[in-house]
Amino acid sequence: MITGNETAAPRSPIVERLIGAMGEPDHLIKSARSLGLRALPAIRESLNEQVSYPIEIEMEEVSLARMADARRAGVDNDALVVASSATSPDALMLIADSDAIALLVSALFGGNPELPVSPIERPLTTIELDLASVVFEAAAKALNGSGVRALSIKFPMQSAISGKDLRKLVIRDGPAVRISFTLMAPSGEGRFTVMMPQRVLLLHRGDASAAVAEQEQPGEVWRERFGEEVMRSSVKLVATVPLARMTLGDISRMFVGQVIEMSENAPTSTKLSARRKPLFTCEFGRLGQNYTVQITEPYDAGKEFMAGLVPAKQ
Repeated sequence: MITGNETAAPRSPIVERLIGAMGEPDHLIKSARSLGLRALPAIRESLNEQVSYPIEIEMEEVSLARMADARRAGVDNDALVVASSATSPDALMLIADSDAIALLVSALFGGNPELPVSPIERPLTTIELDLASVVFEAAAKALNGSGVRALSIKFPMQSAISGKDLRKLVIRDGPAVRISFTLMAPSGEGRFTVMMPQRVLLLHRGDASAAVAEQEQPGEVWRERFGEEVMRSSVKLVATVPLARMTLGDISRMFVGQVIEMSENAPTSTKLSARRKPLFTCEFGRLGQNYTVQITEPYDAGKEFMAGLVPAKQ
């Protein structure tokens, strides 16, 4: 069944700009349905490689929604994970209800496929959340696709959450599409849902001509669509200065207020990093009363590895 709430209210371009709604409903439904149908065989195959008896998966519904609707009111034992991508911190939101988790647990751990699974009415355990995370990642990889129209999901994804962590989750609201799947076996059935912001769907799947243009001129498309936002992002720079070599015994005897001297032949180079990723090799120094680092060259991991193979001069 494919549905949409596009007839719920007349469209207002001004309101759409304020609340973030975008895209023609028919076009969004068609794009989301195509994405779900394309990913369905890969999701089915990946899941059934891990379970002891087959689970059938069917796409049940495609509809328009809001991202805030992903968390069901009054339900604490859904499993949920937010997947980020190169273009969005919430490119996908994947949710499985407790019935789906119960079915997966039975199938994974060799339950009898002819006996009904017991519903889960308590908070999900760590093992159940770990299992949900495995299924979520397999589904996200299938939805991600490849080539110029890939969603660019970042793997590995975060662990699934439930219970109090789910209640505390802050969801950035906005117009979305909902793709619902049903998991079925003789032992029971459950529901698995994918929520995607409309802006993400339109960016990667909304226009075939845009994909062709992106393939022909990737640099221009990147600068036009993402360059301004990316360049405004702020990161923390960290410069690490090599100090000295010490034994574990010396370190264990350190105390507050101790002054550690740097030898005359101590390395003067330092690595400038952002988010734990080395970017440049720099020289450490001073300018007036301020300590400084001067960029000398881009960081070369291979060069550092080779230098580490050569014993340092005493």
